[in-house]
Amino acid sequence: MNVFQLAKEVFIGRARNLSDKNIFHNLSLVALLAWVGLGADGLSSSCYGPEAAFLALKGHTYLSLFVAGATVLTILIICTSYSQIIEAFPTGGGGYLVASKLLSPTVGVVSGCALIGDYILTIALSVASGADAIFSMLPVDMQLWKLKFSLGMVVLLTILNLRGAKESVVLWVPVFFVFVLSYTFAICWAICARFGDLPGIAHGMMADVNSGANDLGWLGLVAVVLRAYSLGAGTYTGIEAVSNGLNTLREPRVQTGKRTMIYMAASLAFVVGGLLLAYLLYHVAPVEGQTLNAVLFGKITANWPPMLSKGFVIAAMASSGALLLIAAQTGFFGGPRVLANMAVDRWMPTRFATLSDRLVTQNGVLLMGGAAFVLLFFTAASVNLLVVLYSINVFITFSLSQLGMVRHWWLERAKEPKWKTKIIINGIGLLLTSGILISLCIVKFDEGGWATLLVTGALVGVAFWVKNHYRQTQKKLYRLNELVAAAMADDALTAVEKPPIPCNPNARTAVFLVNGFNGLGLHTLLAVVRMFPKVYDNFIFVQVGVLDAGNFKGASEVENLREHAEREVKRYTAYMGKRGFYTEAHYALGTDIVDEAAKLCDVIADRFPQAQFFAGQLVFKDENIVTGWLHNHTVFELQRRLYQNGRAMLILPIQV
Repeated sequence: MNVFQLAKEVFIGRARNLSDKNIFHNLSLVALLAWVGLGADGLSSSCYGPEAAFLALKGHTYLSLFVAGATVLTILIICTSYSQIIEAFPTGGGGYLVASKLLSPTVGVVSGCALIGDYILTIALSVASGADAIFSMLPVDMQLWKLKFSLGMVVLLTILNLRGAKESVVLWVPVFFVFVLSYTFAICWAICARFGDLPGIAHGMMADVNSGANDLGWLGLVAVVLRAYSLGAGTYTGIEAVSNGLNTLREPRVQTGKRTMIYMAASLAFVVGGLLLAYLLYHVAPVEGQTLNAVLFGKITANWPPMLSKGFVIAAMASSGALLLIAAQTGFFGGPRVLANMAVDRWMPTRFATLSDRLVTQNGVLLMGGAAFVLLFFTAASVNLLVVLYSINVFITFSLSQLGMVRHWWLERAKEPKWKTKIIINGIGLLLTSGILISLCIVKFDEGGWATLLVTGALVGVAFWVKNHYRQTQKKLYRLNELVAAAMADDALTAVEKPPIPCNPNARTAVFLVNGFNGLGLHTLLAVVRMFPKVYDNFIFVQVGVLDAGNFKGASEVENLREHAEREVKRYTAYMGKRGFYTEAHYALGTDIVDEAAKLCDVIADRFPQAQFFAGQLVFKDENIVTGWLHNHTVFELQRRLYQNGRAMLILPIQV
């Protein structure tokens, strides 16, 4: 084992065993763990969302009760509507898939690109906010290390997610529940201790309504409340992550997903609504260098014994900072899955659908971590700047998903007896999310929101360029695949098969690396027969079934892939067997084509000493560095591996 392999096993972990029948069970998340991994983003927003809404009221603080009520209602409606999406898309129905299938692929691309941008910002903002919370408890001269700490946390989280989703979540469970328990206790204590002040808050709300109407007018008053409501919109981010990551949940997935949504809705509504009420009960006002939550906890524990008071505040604020860091998990969960789904549909480079030997979409994880790292570096981990860029994209996806579900229930009204109830839920969700989207675009556009929309638009443009490239490539391959029809016609004419010949391991042997019974494989085979007539007596065919995000969805899907690989490679042996040659088929299943193919080649070479390996490689006339990155160059990697083992491999260029 070389040093790189050793380091990989230490930091990332050993390869998963694909033959383990319990692999899906072991990798999946129960509802409680899914709540930790996917609900942290929403809960962490309580560290800044309620504060942003409260401060935006500009002195009319009692109006925060309207904001609290609207926020809680919005949380419940969005969570209920996403529970319906989970039911409608039991294999995973994130914003990209919902918009693609229920509206159009073009709309789906917009939704998917918006989600990718949102998840990158989720990682960056969560880490930056967590660093702010943690460093606010440290001496001022330590602030110089905040950016380095933020960048280091992104690297650490990236490594953890390369290990696997479950491993990255289990580590944070204690911190998550310290936060939940401390905030729940603080809110309950605040309400119980100041229960007698609740009538006064009602009077204060009426006074603020009257004074606000006199000062601003009714339209101005509504505008203030709506602005505060919109600025607290970060509270809703992360809700869609459950439907995006449904395939990581424990069976039965729909029930697990809906249970996770209940946990998220209840905890988020309670914490956000409870904090806004507690701010009023304790007359919380901004204090330089402290968050409103820190001020609130200080007031709540003011009459406690000093050590107990200080300990509680430190524990609550430390867990807040840690939870903000954990919230970045949502970006690492959702972002790679959206990329993988788009890659399967050829809107993104196909390599984003590949899995590592840890069964993680590692290219997506690396992209999300790398993009967040760059964003933090160039913004100096400034929360004030990042929060301006945040939230717009997720409401693009929210709105398109709700619109898609409204259309879905309308089309299914003849089959679904409860379609009216369901369409009303998604319809209200559409009105709320689209209203918030419009408000966010207006409020944040001049402050920097235009940059988010510009980058998202550019990403949509890239997606269409990638799709067009793959579409043009597919057209070029049609001519090559005409060989398959010709081969089948030739087989039909060969009515009498020649008797099979015995195996002679010492005879000259041609070994072909193929990927399905297609034009590329047949072209390579026939080229070798033409170039080396009557040289080879044995023809061996090797195929590796590749597990990727498109087919790694359950034990049955894996078995289907295995059967497909076996069926395709045996078509070659049947084709050459009819022509009087000795043939064998070898196949394997894995995430790394090179590794699995090299193992099979070693076995074949040990048995057939005069084996010569062949593979075909498509060559495009207009290929450049960018387009080359969109295609698979596995054969060159395999050739290097075989050369290192003393095996000869010839690559035949096939121009299309």
